[in-house]
Amino acid sequence: MRATFALTRYQLAMLLRSQRWLAPLLLYAGLLAVGLGAGRPLLDSLGLAAAVLLPATAWLVRICVTAEPDAARHCAAAVTGAARAHLAAVAAGVVTALGFGLPAVALVAFVGDPHSTDGRRAVPVAPAVAAGLCGVLACVLVGAAVGMLCNRPLIRSRGIAVAATSLLTLPALALGASPANAAVGELSRASAEGAVPLPWVPVLGAVAVAALAAAVACAVAGRRP
Repeated sequence: MRATFALTRYQLAMLLRSQRWLAPLLLYAGLLAVGLGAGRPLLDSLGLAAAVLLPATAWLVRICVTAEPDAARHCAAAVTGAARAHLAAVAAGVVTALGFGLPAVALVAFVGDPHSTDGRRAVPVAPAVAAGLCGVLACVLVGAAVGMLCNRPLIRSRGIAVAATSLLTLPALALGASPANAAVGELSRASAEGAVPLPWVPVLGAVAVAALAAAVACAVAGRRP
């Protein structure tokens, strides 16, 4: 576990120095700027802040799992194991995505209108923020799953990996069976009803999806040179 934390810190430091996180951040900020605005219903805005984090997370995971030169990656795999080294890269992407999402939730809580969509019912801010954080977590985990399934070590071709990541992002967010879609949908329904249930079931589903994707990716990483 200590080795995994150390590798994750190494991956985060490498990501920050490379400044490759800037493009996903600009994507996320741009999508938020288009969709958000002062006075919009709080829960709807939280749903948007969570939803647009999914493609940014998939992009960040791709950046992290492809950042190292082959020689450095082989050295890390020789010391700690290929699966653990790969998981640390994925964890760095997830941590960075959460670093994007948490300030966004705080901003939305500050500028959003704490009322239902029709403006008739007040929405308690603290439970709404908690629900928004659950939505962010669900979307980050599903985005990480997309990044893991569509990139190294499962897909090594850069062109195919980029195309697969881009194409899978939409159904990962739009399909009714997706935990990310369920989490965002619950926030939208809560905004319409003025009630704020926590979307625990979508979060647990996202954890299961991410864990399965991680198991597949790490298994392949351990077998491929």
